[in-house]
Amino acid sequence: RYTRQEWFKTRSEMAALFSDLPEALDNTHEVANKIEVYQLDKSPIMPEFTIPETFSDANDYLRHISYEGAQWRYGEISAEIAERIEFELGTIKFMGFPDYFLIVWDFLKAAREMGVSVGPGRGSAAGSVVSYCLRITDIEPLKYNLLFERFLNPDRISMPDIDIDFDDDGRDKVLHWVREKYGSKRVAHLITFGTMAAKMAIRDVARVQKLPLSEADRLSKLIPEVPGITLAEALKQVPELKFELDKGKPEVSSVILNAIKLEGSVRNTGTHACGIIIGREDLDHYIPVTTVKDSVLEYASQYDGKFIEPVGLLKMDFLGLKTLSIIKDTLKNIK
Repeated sequence: RYTRQEWFKTRSEMAALFSDLPEALDNTHEVANKIEVYQLDKSPIMPEFTIPETFSDANDYLRHISYEGAQWRYGEISAEIAERIEFELGTIKFMGFPDYFLIVWDFLKAAREMGVSVGPGRGSAAGSVVSYCLRITDIEPLKYNLLFERFLNPDRISMPDIDIDFDDDGRDKVLHWVREKYGSKRVAHLITFGTMAAKMAIRDVARVQKLPLSEADRLSKLIPEVPGITLAEALKQVPELKFELDKGKPEVSSVILNAIKLEGSVRNTGTHACGIIIGREDLDHYIPVTTVKDSVLEYASQYDGKFIEPVGLLKMDFLGLKTLSIIKDTLKNIK
């Protein structure tokens, strides 16, 4: 039942309400003071990669396939290469990310077996010899003096971030494979939130307040075509818009005032172009999820990207590149 008392009251307002029972406020403070300090951030909730029984753990298996890959990449494994591999494996073990590398290695291996084109790698992951040996990247780090520490650094604990490029058509095949391997409830898109920009806020409020379309168009066109401009900035830059707010028709002024209040509010949701989450258990154990349409995956997170890592979930970027599709088709035509 709505009591018209639903707001955060000041200390004096609460004291007035409980004037006959002042100890109630003291009890509130007592309870608050007993709350222990806690962190919302969590350590990574890494999906567990199933390893062959002949290996003791994920680190052991990662070492095995890294040296197998090094043999394939380099032929002869020099002391320099072995030293770099051991250094990287030690860092990966220390930071607790062997399963991450195994998961990426596994779905890239599957992608190639399905005939999906995979990009050569991008970003700081190209500085990893282990990634190179696992065919996660195709750039030889030692040749170009690339630093592994740009990718993983024990002094700066953060989740590894490997952006993977697939050809446009192949991306869905890989997502389907990942969904089948880990379970539909453990793999999801990242949600995105579309917010009301200045022009959209004007148009939406005008429509709700039944302002004529011609007036709504006129007002929205007064806002400069500058990316990210706010209504507050537009009012400073455009005297005519300021006039409409201060001295214009009441119905027009009302639209601008309400648009200012609503600007920046979430207007709609979508799915991230490439962000994918893989969970150790069903994702709804960790975060709220929602269903999605027209996708290989069934779910999307209801947290956007900036909150996924603090929760501890693993985010990967599966990018579909038209460029790779063109190259793939070109090679097919040549053959």
